[in-house]
Formats: sequence, structure tokens, C-alpha cells
Amino acid sequence: MRTEDAIIRPLLRLRDVAARGALYGLAAVPLSGVASLCVGDHHDRTTFLGVVGLFAAFTAVVGILVGLFFWWACEGDVRRCRDWHTVSGQGGPATVAAPVLLRTGVLALMLSPGAFGLHLLVDGAGYDSWLYGD
Repeated sequence: MRTEDAIIRPLLRLRDVAARGALYGLAAVPLSGVASLCVGDHHDRTTFLGVVGLFAAFTAVVGILVGLFFWWACEGDVRRCRDWHTVSGQGGPATVAAPVLLRTGVLALMLSPGAFGLHLLVDGAGYDSWLYGD
């Protein structure tokens, strides 16, 4: 439903944004596992998964904290990306950035332990295992 100012209603809710970010994060864990299989050497594979886990942890902290701050600063006027054309004023972009940052942060929060778990799994794999690598 659109209102007279062309903003899609209902506005986003914090719970729904976080739930979608968690779903995306859970879907990203198997993708990072498949991507790690493209790295041939065992040491490089474990390093890849460790770096993905650390980068995801950093992204989770920054994304969640900045996203929640923007959400709070917008005072409930949080908009979808497709409502970008309705943004006006100096603080307007924060209304679109808040859900993007929060969703990205929750995605990374789900990805980080998954990547570290895959790191431990690959590191503990037997030498003749396909998980071990070359």
C-alpha cells in the first residue's frame, strides 16, 4: 500500500529485518563451504575460512551497532531501499541505511560462527579426506 508521499506501508519492523538477515546468514554458511572447496591447498583453505570468519565478525559488530544507532536516530521512519526516491533532507539517507546495515550485520553474525566451524572441520579432516585439500 502506498500513501500520498509514495512510501510503501507498512514501514519496516526491527524484528522482520533481523529475521531476514539471519535467514540470509544461514544460507551464506553453505556457500562459504562450497567456496572453500575451490581453494586447493589445505593451509590456504583453512586460512580462507578463518579470514571469512574474522571479516564476518567485524562486519557483524559494525553493522549491528551502526544499524541500530541509525534505526534509533530515525525515530521509527525506517524505509525500504525501493523508497530511496522519497528521501529528503540531510538525515534522510539514514532511513534507508538503517535496515541495510542491520540486515548485513545479522547476516555476518550468523556467518561468523559457521565459517569458524567449517575452519575447525577442515583443520581436523584426515590427510586422505576430500575436505583436507591438496
